[in-house]
Amino acid sequence: MSTATTAPVTGGGPSSKGAAVGRGIGIGLMYGLWKPRVLGSWRVPSAGPVILAVNHAHNLDGPMLMGTAPRPVHFLIKKEAFIGPLDPFLRGIGQLKVDREVTDRTAITDALAVLRGGGVLGIFPEGTRGEGDFASLRAGLAYFAVRSGAPIVPVAVLGSTDRPGRLVKALPALRSRVDVVFGDPFQAGPPGGRRTRKALDEATERIQGRLTAHLENARRFTGR
Repeated sequence: MSTATTAPVTGGGPSSKGAAVGRGIGIGLMYGLWKPRVLGSWRVPSAGPVILAVNHAHNLDGPMLMGTAPRPVHFLIKKEAFIGPLDPFLRGIGQLKVDREVTDRTAITDALAVLRGGGVLGIFPEGTRGEGDFASLRAGLAYFAVRSGAPIVPVAVLGSTDRPGRLVKALPALRSRVDVVFGDPFQAGPPGGRRTRKALDEATERIQGRLTAHLENARRFTGR
């Protein structure tokens, strides 16, 4: 796997050093418990802001990407995950808490700080775990992409959850192969584009087409 550095996020935002620690933990955990096959990671820009848009079919998707992406990733994670000792742990490794029920301005500010600092923002554009087919996208991905101008890299995480040997529902069986396929980066819209509702809706539709096409290609290529 290639490595790359990222500019530190300043101004009291999410810790880039923490995200690097989280990447190290993810590498050890994911390669220790499963057999990731990483395809196309070279497509992730080696420097500068970038958004990784990930399908969300397994509870494993976020940690798997943290351990297989070539750069440390700051994920927007639902606030329900920040409970007990997980709260300081997730914050410590640079992850971002978001309240999906409201317009969470703190999460928006933190996410934009990651991109402004030249970091990598990870988003599950479908919002919640489901079919993982990008069929229903929220407008948040388009907003961050249009507002920051950061390119979007589609990512497909593909692992079987119907095999025997699973210890936890919605997780691939231990030591099974999980494919992580990175696609070509693209822009959500023209540079300096407007952020009107119509413009964001059009950007969301454009993004959905690119993400869906990448997922279909990844499934054909991997046989998943």
